[in-house]
Amino acid sequence: MKLDILAIGAHPDDVELGCAGTLAKEISKGKKVGILDLTRGELGTRGSAEIRDKEAKAAAEILGVSVRENLAFSDGFFINNASHQLEVIKIIRKYRPEIVLCNAIDDRHIDHGKGSKLVSDACFLSGLRRIETIHQNNHQNAWRPKQVFHYIQWKELEPDIIVDISGFIDKKIAAVNAYESQFFNPDTNEPSTPISSDNFLDSVTYRARNLGRLIGTDYAEGYTVERCPAVDSIFDVI
Repeated sequence: MKLDILAIGAHPDDVELGCAGTLAKEISKGKKVGILDLTRGELGTRGSAEIRDKEAKAAAEILGVSVRENLAFSDGFFINNASHQLEVIKIIRKYRPEIVLCNAIDDRHIDHGKGSKLVSDACFLSGLRRIETIHQNNHQNAWRPKQVFHYIQWKELEPDIIVDISGFIDKKIAAVNAYESQFFNPDTNEPSTPISSDNFLDSVTYRARNLGRLIGTDYAEGYTVERCPAVDSIFDVI
């Protein structure tokens, strides 16, 4: 299966918080979209890896993605080295996405910045034909995505591009709410975390509303870029 977009997150729920509106919008246009989680989020204060597996599956069904995989790297302790890069490269070459969306380049959680650089490096290396990979007994051909965009997470990074997601905010919030163990729930006895407050859950919507304000729409998601996106016409940026 060839994907148009592969969204990658260090933990289950990173993608939903960062770029679910963009994914839902492109899926509505007929684009094939997949999600790759690097870890199972087993170090999370609330819930468990098994619970988050189920929540990730539910979120994927809400968004309508074509595929979701998990590399089960060690939460908190994975590093950007050859062995981890090769596992990501195998997935990139398997699905051959045109665009990769991945973690914020700098963030509160150390895995986000690590995951961002790991995926960025893997996307470049995936295009080198002398790096040989085999997946499910098949030799893989080199493949490099045309663009790598980094969504914005905890920190208020300045976006390089902003995508209008008006009409898709409800689906984004529904996908986020699939992670019942992680976010605001007044009926739980689980310990509080920075993302379990009512304020944090509200912030998902008001950040999208504020980014939308910047481009004159109701809701939006922001991204930083590694290189300037090319347009065919100056009118493409209107």
